[in-house]
Amino acid sequence: MDLEKKFREDIKKIKAYVYVLSLAGWDSNTEAPRNSFRRRGEMLGVLSKELFALQTNPNTINTVNKLYDQIDMLDDHLQREVRKAKKDIDKIVNIPEEEYLEYRRLINDSQLVWEDAKKNDDYPSFKENLAKIVEFNKKFALYYNKDANPYDTLLDDYEEGMTMKEYDMFFNALKTDLVPFVKKVLDAKKRDYSKFINNNYDVKKQEQFCDYLVDVFNFNRESGLMKKSVHPFTWNTSPEDVRFTTKYLENYVFSSIFAAIHELGHAIYEQQISTKYDDTLLSGGTSMGMHESQSRFYENIIGRSYEFWDAHLPKFKELYPEQTQGITLSDMYRAVNQVEASLIRIEADELTYPLHIMVRYDIERMLINDEITVDELPSIWNDKMEEYLGIRPENDSEGVLQDVHWSDGMIGYFPTYALGTAYSAQIYHAMRKELILPKLIKENQIDKINEWLKEKLHKYGSSKTPKELLVMITGEEFNPKYYIEYLKDKYSKIFLSRS
Repeated sequence: MDLEKKFREDIKKIKAYVYVLSLAGWDSNTEAPRNSFRRRGEMLGVLSKELFALQTNPNTINTVNKLYDQIDMLDDHLQREVRKAKKDIDKIVNIPEEEYLEYRRLINDSQLVWEDAKKNDDYPSFKENLAKIVEFNKKFALYYNKDANPYDTLLDDYEEGMTMKEYDMFFNALKTDLVPFVKKVLDAKKRDYSKFINNNYDVKKQEQFCDYLVDVFNFNRESGLMKKSVHPFTWNTSPEDVRFTTKYLENYVFSSIFAAIHELGHAIYEQQISTKYDDTLLSGGTSMGMHESQSRFYENIIGRSYEFWDAHLPKFKELYPEQTQGITLSDMYRAVNQVEASLIRIEADELTYPLHIMVRYDIERMLINDEITVDELPSIWNDKMEEYLGIRPENDSEGVLQDVHWSDGMIGYFPTYALGTAYSAQIYHAMRKELILPKLIKENQIDKINEWLKEKLHKYGSSKTPKELLVMITGEEFNPKYYIEYLKDKYSKIFLSRS
């Protein structure tokens, strides 16, 4: 059989198993009953075993290796696919099957353990699972490349080509140029909008407003839907099936609004990828960082802009006339851009957000490099929060237990949040040369922004590396100066201007 044809058939089978496992993951995070997890774990274990067998089948590996041997003769897209397939095979082929299956069972069980630990402020009940997850990740990284630092290997899983060296340079730039500015803004005199922000907002009306936002951002309802979950996320299997969630808090309406806009950024990216990649390894966004650039662009650069609320404050007031009485457009703009040292990452303001990521990066780096243990995590987390933000969590639920990522085995993911946010500022800088963004946002023509992003970034899926895409879009490699300048310019005008 033709090698490429065999490769295509193998990929389609693998994607079919991933589809089913992914669908079960969506269900478990949205509406699966608690008692379903035992049986679910058993069945997913069977499917994971079948998938592992398919991925490590000698014939499958042989096909990829033969194609890799003649890679210079392949077209660009097939070269990219084969390199990705070779990388994946090299990562999994040295993992003993029983260890892989044990890890998959551990991840399935850990989600529920984490949820209960967070709910009950009970870090010790999650600690054992977390320790095992950390050890598995270190072990698997060394199976793949025994000569590389395990954390470099894990970082590369989420942002191709990124290492501790590059992240250290990025975060050091933020520590040097941004942290002092953040402290300056935190110390500035500000009007208190807490009564407005933390008023009681009926959840059903929040749902109505978030549903309204789905159309504002031109999300295709025929190819996706929105639900609620404990932790907002986006799920997809193709551009024709993209789903996302948000969360609703009665006393913090901005949580649902900005979580919905954030996830819409992810979802629109996925909906606008060319369907020609569906049966290839080039479907889906190219990296976590590039994905985050889109979610943070929509959430912050569009959703927290003066022009956005000029267009949509009337709808918000229509739903909440009592809570918004006396609130002007200027008030709303300042309220959605309120800066304060806060404990919860997903509810942090745009300016202090990267400091939350630095806490997690520092901890992951030390954890994987055996500089700290899981026993020390709560106290180290609290110390880091105090160092960067000047506040200290009162309990572990608002501290080390607040994020779902580690329970799902996603170690190395967190840095992409800050990196992606910095990407968004660099992309925004390039976009402003071609589009008059304030006008488009004010006139509710976000479809034109979507189209620009589709042509420049989205349609390519994973056919380009994140570094290649950034150069294509902006004309230069990653430069954190655009991010720092964007934040300083915006927040100086809001909080430090004398006018």
